[in-house]
Amino acid sequence: LSTPKVPYKETVTGLGEGHYKHKKQSGGRGQYGEVYLKVAPLKTGDTEWFEDALVGTAVPRNFLPAIEKGLVEGLAKGAIAGYPVINTKISVYDGSSHDVDSSEIAFKIAASRAFSDGMSKARPVLLEPIMTAKVMVPDQYMGDITGDMNHRRGRILGIGNEDGMQVITAEVPQAEMFRYSSELRSMTGGRGSFEMEFNRYDVVPGNIAQKVVAEAQKHKKEEQEE
Repeated sequence: LSTPKVPYKETVTGLGEGHYKHKKQSGGRGQYGEVYLKVAPLKTGDTEWFEDALVGTAVPRNFLPAIEKGLVEGLAKGAIAGYPVINTKISVYDGSSHDVDSSEIAFKIAASRAFSDGMSKARPVLLEPIMTAKVMVPDQYMGDITGDMNHRRGRILGIGNEDGMQVITAEVPQAEMFRYSSELRSMTGGRGSFEMEFNRYDVVPGNIAQKVVAEAQKHKKEEQEE
């Protein structure tokens, strides 16, 4: 009944240093945890997204699972528009703790905030799903269909012939294809058909990314007001 949501994702393209000190003092026992980390693109073939680069005993090893948990939460909501973060490596290299006030929750919060800080400095980008579409139309509609594909930010890969129909293969962002079935019908008098499948994720162009980010912020604000 409404336009489906595009499953955007986020990643980083540079190196960013992140730091956060979580310190709360209230009556009884306080909360204390400090984390320093680096955020960078995950190299091809590297499957380990989390690196323990801690030296010495500034952060007791028993807090590492809590730090990792905080980072997992951070990865679920990226720094650009709150979409899941992929292909990103996080290296925790320093921090500090307090004998009495340090706790798992304090380190979890510190790690999550330090990640947001690091990601925002690591040249983050928004990614969108790119689909491979195959459009079958009679000859006379070829010009209309290829022109329309260009408007949809599509990239035509090839044109062929199949069972007396012209077949256009193109790569096109999923965001541009939600109403395509009805629009293709009206362009071809009901004689065109298409099929598409997911291909890969690719960087969203700046002008489109701004709109997506603005939409996400508006949505977040509405949720907070509720």
